Amino acid sequence: MGRWRAASLLLKNIAITITTTPPKSSSLLFKPPSLSRSSSSQFYLFLKSRPFSAIPSRVSIDPNDFESGPAYCAHEQPNEDDETGKIPIKAYFLCTSINLKSMQAEYLSNVIPPSSRSTNYIALRFCDFPSENSRFGVWENPSSWRYMVVFQYGSTVLFNVEEHEVQAYLNLVIRHASGMLREMVKDDYAVKEKPQLVDDMQGGPDYIVLRTLDTDSIRIIGSVLGQSIALDYFVSQVDGMVEEFADINRGMEKTGTFTMHKKKLLQLVGKANSTLADVIVKVGLFERSEIAWRDAKYAKIHEYLREEYEVTQRFGNLDFKLKFVEHNIHFLQEVLQNRKSDLLEWCIIFLLTVENIISLYEIVRDSGAVSG
Repeated sequence: MGRWRAASLLLKNIAITITTTPPKSSSLLFKPPSLSRSSSSQFYLFLKSRPFSAIPSRVSIDPNDFESGPAYCAHEQPNEDDETGKIPIKAYFLCTSINLKSMQAEYLSNVIPPSSRSTNYIALRFCDFPSENSRFGVWENPSSWRYMVVFQYGSTVLFNVEEHEVQAYLNLVIRHASGMLREMVKDDYAVKEKPQLVDDMQGGPDYIVLRTLDTDSIRIIGSVLGQSIALDYFVSQVDGMVEEFADINRGMEKTGTFTMHKKKLLQLVGKANSTLADVIVKVGLFERSEIAWRDAKYAKIHEYLREEYEVTQRFGNLDFKLKFVEHNIHFLQEVLQNRKSDLLEWCIIFLLTVENIISLYEIVRDSGAVSG
């Protein structure tokens, strides 16, 4: 009993101490933010009207919220038709010749070491990151850089370059160019990177999808686009010659003759022959890419782009037009040759006539002298 009484007395003293000791300031445990008078009253009314509980309140769930999908997902795949996901490619045909050696010497730090023995182009890389396209890759990823592939026959292909910066990059080429065109020919294309792509590449309406855009892919794409844009220029030149011969033929149909000089005809002959030589030799339209020869992945890209741009069919049309020009040239050369032959015949006739007149004069003079 004594022990129980002692315990009860101890508990009684503790209770008295707790009730008589003033409570410590609550600011040591929690300090509410400074509130205005109105917000303070609302804050305490909120505390009073909604007591805190350890049990979580129930929230009504609408099943339609799950059907619509989350508003944002960190691993959400980009939309395949999203224009911002494309790396732009711009091809230009500026001139008829570019000095690659002088250009390589000036921008040696930007030149990418060649991966083939081809000497008709150089590839350059610039470390300026585009403001809108830098998210396409990281520092080591080629799609984060700006690339320029320059070809000796006059084409320049830009990768990942914004429209307002195109002229600045073209000025780097113009300094080493000759035979500048009055109006350059240009074309646009695009490439998209898709690491989860099953195949090595996939075609689109105006772009190509690749697993990764490496430097060899840039070379392959640049070579086909450079050839295509150069072919456009040469086709336009041949179209001009075809139109000129069509006008001559229409004039011959009306008048039965033509007034072209031999010098002009020879100029057309030289232009037609040089055009065909440039397409086959300088542009290398039918030369197999060494990069595509080594790796089937790049061969597939090369063949797809050539079919996409109908390179073989367009060259066939160019060759057909050149044959039409050649046929007209041969015809006009024969006409000019016949004209020359006719002129020589008339000259011979005139000389024979003069000779006969002189002979008759001498005969008459001699006969008069004898009779006298």
